[in-house]
Amino acid sequence: MTNLPNIRQGRGFTLVEALIAVLVLSIGLLGVAGLQLSSLRGNSDAARRSQATFLAYDIADRMRANRVRALAGDYNIALATATPAAGGATLAERDLNEWRSAITATLPGGAAQARGSIARLAGGEQFEITVQWVEGLQSGVPTVMQFATRTDI
Repeated sequence: MTNLPNIRQGRGFTLVEALIAVLVLSIGLLGVAGLQLSSLRGNSDAARRSQATFLAYDIADRMRANRVRALAGDYNIALATATPAAGGATLAERDLNEWRSAITATLPGGAAQARGSIARLAGGEQFEITVQWVEGLQSGVPTVMQFATRTDI
């Protein structure tokens, strides 16, 4: 009969252990959810950077295909240049229209914040291609990727 009081004391102790286990498990699951969210954000950023790289290679290939006009400065544009209406009188204008339309359609921010520029570097056949966009959580701070390329490759 002396064992009976010990059993009653043990029942309350296992309930406390179960509540602590649930608390520890909940904190662990919140940590896993946070890691998953961080991973998704990182993957999204990497996908946008890959797309910007693809867009820069696209215009570089177009410039190589029209090398004479690229060296003449027909592909030089500033970041602030607005995307014109579809079409264009020359191949360079059509290439730039398609490229800028692809940037605004592919990268976040649309026409207001996703843009590109091309500038010929001094003294040669090298060009600097810049692709800029604003990520969703950056509150207006642009992400800028710059590429340097040559037209004779």
